[in-house]
Amino acid sequence: MSTSLSGGAQAHAGPQAAQNPAQLDTLYRKLAWHIMPFLFLSFIVAYIDRVNVSFAKLQMLADLSLSETVYGLGAGIFFLGYFLFEVPSNLILHRVGARIWIARIMVTWSIISCLTMFAQGPASFYALRFLLGVAEAGFFPGIVLYLATWFPSNRRSQIIALFMVAIPVSGAIGGPLSGWIMERFGGAHDLAGWQWLFLVEGLGSLVVGIAAFFVLQDRIETVKWLSADEKRLLAQDLAADDSTRARHSVRQVFGDRKVWLLGLLYFCIAMGNYGLVFWLPTMIRAAGVANLGNIGLLSAVPSLVSAVAMILIARHADRSNERRIHVAVCCVLGAAGMLASVLLAQHLWWSMAALIVAAIGINSIAPVFWGIPTAMMSGAGAAAAIALINSVGNLAGFVSPYVIGFLKDSTGQLLPGMIMLACALVGGAVIVMSLGTKRSQA
Repeated sequence: MSTSLSGGAQAHAGPQAAQNPAQLDTLYRKLAWHIMPFLFLSFIVAYIDRVNVSFAKLQMLADLSLSETVYGLGAGIFFLGYFLFEVPSNLILHRVGARIWIARIMVTWSIISCLTMFAQGPASFYALRFLLGVAEAGFFPGIVLYLATWFPSNRRSQIIALFMVAIPVSGAIGGPLSGWIMERFGGAHDLAGWQWLFLVEGLGSLVVGIAAFFVLQDRIETVKWLSADEKRLLAQDLAADDSTRARHSVRQVFGDRKVWLLGLLYFCIAMGNYGLVFWLPTMIRAAGVANLGNIGLLSAVPSLVSAVAMILIARHADRSNERRIHVAVCCVLGAAGMLASVLLAQHLWWSMAALIVAAIGINSIAPVFWGIPTAMMSGAGAAAAIALINSVGNLAGFVSPYVIGFLKDSTGQLLPGMIMLACALVGGAVIVMSLGTKRSQA
């Protein structure tokens, strides 16, 4: 939370806010320190529950006689449920508030994550992964919408980066934790290591989900840790920022070409992201590492390095008020790193270096990307647009692991799948560079 969250508040704020840039910087630092730690923790447990199947895979496939294709489909079917319920979930959150709805989402998905320990074969595996997606639908876009109600657009890439740095941190924590749980508890009480993995990590999410109901605040007026002057200054600054954004109805959002184009762009970004998170342990094992604990530790390295890079790149994007080039360069870095990691698989440390480059590029894209649509619109239209973009993009979570698993079964190699991911990321770079050049848009 060391970021200053500076962003030239004068560029959008009203007269009184413009006279208090230092006050605003202090205010938004205070907001970040009070709001972000819990949201950060929430996203860590969410992401661990979403992708811990990549570690469970190392034992579960043999225990349940599942193929790589079945694993890929099961890992990806999560996103079909996510896609179907994303927009309705975000509209409900907009209506009832984050405190109730985020808590509901977290409690529901943690229970289903725990139940995944009882998967018996392909059918039950598919069903539980689909239900997990239904339960988690709306969490990420809901948090993005929630942050847009507390932080103005010129500070948003940095604040979203602080939230999304939970992705690499969850990899840094989840990898070693998952490896340790599987090794330490495997066989205890006649449960396999992968079953303990789903149970222990799911229970952690349940605790955080219950806490969300008591920690989150929906309105400035209900916050007890802001003074009356701070509340007034915050309300003025946010109102001035909101006045620069267009208001769209939900129907208009679905007919907006730019929203669909942003959804396609996020699809390309997510192809690379989920290719990395679902196959990172497999790529490390392909480089010659056999021990589960060592795989977990090595998987943490790209995550930790990219966590720092995410914040620095997002801060630079906010300060320069430029996002298209930042997104495009990160897409190309991710593509190059993914390809190189497989081509250099016979050399562990060179392959790890390539994975670090891939993680820096791929993990740094989304915080900068989400600064684009959240600066375009507000209200219910923003809730629908954010959810629609996220749900379309996250269909890549279905396509990416399934196609990579199919290609690996068909060819016996990871390279064809990595080539596909690299093409998707380069396609994302092309799409973002084709967007309008106005700084207010990109």
